[in-house]
Amino acid sequence: MIVPTADGVTVAVRVLPRARKSQIDGERGGALVVRIAAPPVEGAANDALIELFASALDIPRRSIQIVSGHHGRQKQVAIAGVTVDDIRALTLG
Repeated sequence: MIVPTADGVTVAVRVLPRARKSQIDGERGGALVVRIAAPPVEGAANDALIELFASALDIPRRSIQIVSGHHGRQKQVAIAGVTVDDIRALTLG
């Protein structure tokens, strides 16, 4: 689910769009479950996902990149400047 890389981590994410509010909702099935309030149209959910991670980790948006799954619910997200423990802390809070 969370793989360390040379400059940060890569995280498997399962996105659930059109939620009441955007939040990280734990782990299930080997992926971090993220509920996003935005609809999955014209990249709105992807932008909201990046904004949620940037805000939760207190890092700039440019440090976060969707590596795969741009048009699906299963995504791989690369996050620079953080550790595996930083991501695990998000699932506990």
